[in-house]
Amino acid sequence: MATPIYQTRFGSLDAFEKGGVQIIEDNVKHYAFSNCFEIASQAAPYEKVVFGQNQIYVLETLRAEGNSPWFTCAHDEFALCMDGEVEIHLVKLGAEQTVPDAEHNGAVLVKGEPQGQKMGWLKIKRGHQALLPKNSAYQFRAAKPAVLVLQTCKGDLSVERWDQICQTA
Repeated sequence: MATPIYQTRFGSLDAFEKGGVQIIEDNVKHYAFSNCFEIASQAAPYEKVVFGQNQIYVLETLRAEGNSPWFTCAHDEFALCMDGEVEIHLVKLGAEQTVPDAEHNGAVLVKGEPQGQKMGWLKIKRGHQALLPKNSAYQFRAAKPAVLVLQTCKGDLSVERWDQICQTA
């Protein structure tokens, strides 16, 4: 039996194919991100749209465009850049700003500008991943539209649109 040959096709906001069901002889876990570009193309900037879930853990697609509000989280999160280029600015929150308690899942908005020690910033491009440390504030900045995938826990800011993003026919 011949070994199947697979071709990886990367999408972008400018050029993507709508995700769908294709009969393949492969492991479906290789295709987890297939519809993040379509979701981001229809989302408001920095709207956290859930497109994968395993119990409390989710994958969220974000359309990065301009500056995001400041977010914080009681647990670590990871940001994966799928398209474009995004800066992530980090601030260690001071005692005067509250961080969600350890039992609160998902990101929350920081009230006002974050107070505390600046931790620096990083620039991520397609394929780069960044840690968003717990109990710190983070802000995304993108000069042009980009796509991020966040690995996090479902929280108050998570938007579920399963009826719009799942193939039904």
